[in-house]
Amino acid sequence: MQHLLADVLDLGGTFVFAISGATTAARRKMDIFGILVLAFAAGNVGGITRDVLIGAVPPAAVSNWSYLGISVLAGLTVFFRYPQIAKLNHPVQFFDAIGLAFFAVSGTEKALGFGLDPLMAALLGMLTGIGGGMLRDVLANEIPVVLRSDLYALAALACAAIVAIGHVLHLHPLAPAVAGVTACLALRFMAIRHGWHLPTADLRNATGDKPRKREDQDGAP
Repeated sequence: MQHLLADVLDLGGTFVFAISGATTAARRKMDIFGILVLAFAAGNVGGITRDVLIGAVPPAAVSNWSYLGISVLAGLTVFFRYPQIAKLNHPVQFFDAIGLAFFAVSGTEKALGFGLDPLMAALLGMLTGIGGGMLRDVLANEIPVVLRSDLYALAALACAAIVAIGHVLHLHPLAPAVAGVTACLALRFMAIRHGWHLPTADLRNATGDKPRKREDQDGAP
């Protein structure tokens, strides 16, 4: 059950993260090749990093055609349906939050399955969640959302920690997975809605400038 759950969430996370990557590329007016590249990067880099670190080589994203197929499907969906997707309220953040939650769970579950202790498994789950989004933003010439967004890595870590605690308590994997996904989505959406964020350095006394407003990932040019 644990392996099946991790695989399902891994593929689901790949799709929604690929959608976020493709949407970012379309918003940046990239061509279809750029859309497909960002779709694959966003959907698979976190999982590839996780697999390499735990010794699951070759990584699932390059040994299982399903990951490439799902990424291409997501990219083509955005290419042909971008006007409809763009009508969503903050589409990149919406799909990114879902992918973050799914990957945090699947990354933690897979790390636990490979014998990592719960603490390291949770950290690896967080890394799985944030990895794809980081490369997506770098390729789109944006500051990675994990470095500037409201409770991003913290939401992924909370999700992964719930899964790891469930493992320690020998709970059925489904219950902590659902709780972790719910917690991650709640934290992300509430942080976006209310502007919750971690403390930042106050540079006013050093530079004489007013603090710059936090950028909106979906509203960037």
